[in-house]
Amino acid sequence: MTTSADDALTYSARPQSLMLSFLGLHVLGRGTAVYSGSIIDVFDRIDVSEEAVRSTLSRMAKRGLLTRHRQGRRVYFGLTEHASQVLEDGERRIWQTGAVNRDWDGNWTLVAFSLPDARRSDRHDLRSKLIWAGFGPLQNGLWIAPGETDVVRIVDELGLNDHVTVFTAQRAKPTEAADLVRKAFDLDAIAERYRAFLARWDAPSPLPSAPDDLARQLVLHTDWLQLVRQDPHLPAEHLDADWPAIRAEGLFRDLARHYDATASPLAEQAIEQIRPTRP
Repeated sequence: MTTSADDALTYSARPQSLMLSFLGLHVLGRGTAVYSGSIIDVFDRIDVSEEAVRSTLSRMAKRGLLTRHRQGRRVYFGLTEHASQVLEDGERRIWQTGAVNRDWDGNWTLVAFSLPDARRSDRHDLRSKLIWAGFGPLQNGLWIAPGETDVVRIVDELGLNDHVTVFTAQRAKPTEAADLVRKAFDLDAIAERYRAFLARWDAPSPLPSAPDDLARQLVLHTDWLQLVRQDPHLPAEHLDADWPAIRAEGLFRDLARHYDATASPLAEQAIEQIRPTRP
């Protein structure tokens, strides 16, 4: 399949990101395992090679995200409990948390930390996980996120309980919430990501080189989940009235409903699944 420059950009998501979207759309909650050849067929529609698919499946199985099931010469992949939790978190981000925070209560979660140079790697990992959890750096060693955010798992995973202080607070004069938002978060970069999504999908016929709506559905969900996972869910009251996330979220929901209807019969035909027997 030949892709335009715009479509090539759309297809640039990592195979594992696409795989998680595929599993969330077609396997999560069904108690089934999907034939590897079916996955290869679907991913071929968006120019992901068989080698890349097999490598991604193998890595995810080694990481405890997928289970293998054999039926004759065919290999099927099902979800582990951990994978189901990851995918359910993604569903919550998409359908419940969303891209626009209209229910902020004025509280902030603050994380203060100080790590010596000998633990530079841990410091990098902590910062990366805080960004993923919606935090931004207010000043050196002090990160904030709107609302009450649970960081226990992050700290426990990194073994940093003795180096991190976590508390919730509200701003006080002369500090303004809008100033905190501007200082801790790169609003221009966040807005640009949503504008790129709109440029890609707000068209009469999005992704014109894709062969069908099964391919479009997979790329749409991958694009959107990557967006909302990077979004710190900032309070709408302190963002511009034309904040692009508002229109982007409406567009995503409309397209998701459309593709849910049009891609379902294609998925039924293209994706072979079994219900694994318990050992």
